[in-house]
Amino acid sequence: MKKHAEDEEVNFEPEEELGDIGAAQAKIRKLKDELEKVKKERQEYLDGWQRAKADAVNSKRESEARAARSGELLREELVHDIIPALDSFDMAAGSEAWAEVSDGWKSGMERVRDQLIDALKRNGIEHYGKVGETYSPHLHDAVQEVEDVAGKSHEIIKILRYGYKAGERILRPAQVIVKK
Repeated sequence: MKKHAEDEEVNFEPEEELGDIGAAQAKIRKLKDELEKVKKERQEYLDGWQRAKADAVNSKRESEARAARSGELLREELVHDIIPALDSFDMAAGSEAWAEVSDGWKSGMERVRDQLIDALKRNGIEHYGKVGETYSPHLHDAVQEVEDVAGKSHEIIKILRYGYKAGERILRPAQVIVKK
């Protein structure tokens, strides 16, 4: 009888000693044992692969979240660097000397200011604060309350410094004067 490579690995007893039925039963037992062993190994490898895959997915997700947060922090840092320049534009435009400046120069400076605000807007940063809006302690920092002016109670009557936000997150509250 010709032996196969698989038969040599399993190492069965010679057929003449066990007889046909005994040899077949021994082969079946050995094959069942070998099958169980292979199933356990397969499950161990599958479990390990699934853990490694889950770890890789989690690591990628965490890395992307860190990169997004880092980008957000850098953007906000840039905004905090630009805001003082915008405040200076607003202070200059609100000063008495602004009325004496030539219209051409005023117009140019206002365009530069508007370009900065548009650049912030394109990057998700909103400039806010308007006279006539209702005061909100979440958005505004009331530095003064006045009674003897026209308007509704809790209405903003003057903007001292504009506010900036990224989505719902306040980067800097607007400083305002409010009707009491």
